[in-house]
Amino acid sequence: MPGNVTFCATLVDEWVRWGLTDAIVCPGSRSTPVAVALHEDGRVRVHVHHDERSGAFMALGLARATHRPVAVVATSGTATVEFHPAVVEADLDRVALVVLTADRPPRLRGIGAPQTIDQVGLYGSAVRAFVDAPVPDPADADSWRRLARSVWRSATGPAPGPVQLNLPFDEPLLDDRLPLPVADADDHVVVVPDDALTLPGPLPARGVIVAGGAIDDPAAVLDLAGRLGWPVIADPRSGCRVPDRPVIAHADALLRADGPHLRTEMVVRFGPLPASKVVNQWLAGLDVPHVHIDPRRALDDPHGVVTRRVHMDASAWVASVAAVVEPRLDDTWMTQWRSADDAVEAAIAADERGGGPTEPGVARAVVAAVPDGGSLVVSSSMPVRDVEWYGAARRGLVVHANRGANGIDGVISTAVGVALAGGPTALLIGDVAFLHDTNGLLGVDRRDVDLCIVVIDNDGGGIFSFLPQATMLDPETFEDLFGTPHGVDLGALAHAHGLPVLDAADDAAVGVAVAAALTTGGVHVVRVRTSRTTNVDDHERLNAAALAAARAAGWDSV
Repeated sequence: MPGNVTFCATLVDEWVRWGLTDAIVCPGSRSTPVAVALHEDGRVRVHVHHDERSGAFMALGLARATHRPVAVVATSGTATVEFHPAVVEADLDRVALVVLTADRPPRLRGIGAPQTIDQVGLYGSAVRAFVDAPVPDPADADSWRRLARSVWRSATGPAPGPVQLNLPFDEPLLDDRLPLPVADADDHVVVVPDDALTLPGPLPARGVIVAGGAIDDPAAVLDLAGRLGWPVIADPRSGCRVPDRPVIAHADALLRADGPHLRTEMVVRFGPLPASKVVNQWLAGLDVPHVHIDPRRALDDPHGVVTRRVHMDASAWVASVAAVVEPRLDDTWMTQWRSADDAVEAAIAADERGGGPTEPGVARAVVAAVPDGGSLVVSSSMPVRDVEWYGAARRGLVVHANRGANGIDGVISTAVGVALAGGPTALLIGDVAFLHDTNGLLGVDRRDVDLCIVVIDNDGGGIFSFLPQATMLDPETFEDLFGTPHGVDLGALAHAHGLPVLDAADDAAVGVAVAAALTTGGVHVVRVRTSRTTNVDDHERLNAAALAAARAAGWDSV
């Protein structure tokens, strides 16, 4: 009896009705029915990737950039295991994925059939739902669209994330296609946020807004901050890090010494925590009302300081409090923050070490060079910190980073996924993260994307040089266990994938290279060679200059 082809075509048709536009297909035999259904539908862009691990991260990047679920398909066996790192990241960062794992039929499980593993509940608690579908049978056709809707709703609910749909297919894998079950008139379910007006009381004069990711209307947040006279500590991913009076781009530098921030009377935080350890330690040490607004129902409170949680979009929460917020006439609090942040920016911009590129300078150059309307993907470890600490505020740039699990795997693939959403895209990545995901380069020059990959090559794990291990261990032991020089010619590796490579000699050259690459189009690699030892010195020098400038601007005055 035919069933596989019609079943899969029905799932795809229903998902398209609900907004599916893209799918990542990793080649394999058992997944043939669903791969063919996606390919033949014609309304779905199908992106083929040879590597399941990289393909899943590409789906993650595309879903994050488009704010729509992306389907990702694997054949049975260990191929499905390769999805796990991206599923974990999607879980923790609340990115909707429809994870389709093909499987053998139940009668072939557990008896030594080839390419068969236990895929039931494979990803554990990292998925919003797991469904082990029955072997397709036309007698069950009336339930197929309900199954598709259930999967989609689980992925896109109040706490969006990945859903695993395990699809057992019997042979023949391709069979006759029958007419699809008739689509019903089921409409989208609107999720109404709980909690409306959620203020703990009158708003004090000395409050601070912390803007993380997942902000649907950054302009509304900044407008509220302006009316309150409160500064906004703006994570690069927030959309709020623009040249605007309330926006503080260099909080990491300001909060390293005593200052007005110690007199903060209230915190309103949108979305996840920033990357800065300094900022997070300051938040942990405050004993004040702390309201956390996040539509994803994420906890994001490792220090237990949040006093009120609100499951709403930023725009909805701002609208709910706008009626009770009067413009503040006393600008003293805001002026202290604004003057100090401006002084820090001037000090960082004036830094001239000379003698080659600096990693903070490279971060600043990349942030500035991406054209308006473009995207920047930032790897975990040092790149995301350098962008947060030293990048200047600017408009017209969307910043993405895998900060759910904070891992360095799958970063190239994530950037390719973001680039597939359209628009010029830059990636700032370290050499170890680059090596972790070289399979993300497979076929990238044929994907019709504009992507400039800036790889900082310091021959090892640069972030460890900032940790106590660097001074507590003898140099040889530290290098063996933490520095871990790899000795790989990253330029030759990129050339093997047919990509042009440019070596940038200084910070300015990086900016020129990024701008030129994204203007030309296609995929380019810019390699920047730095020293791990010198990098520590560069950061210490910049932080000292920034703090001195802030103090000169009256930051530590009472």
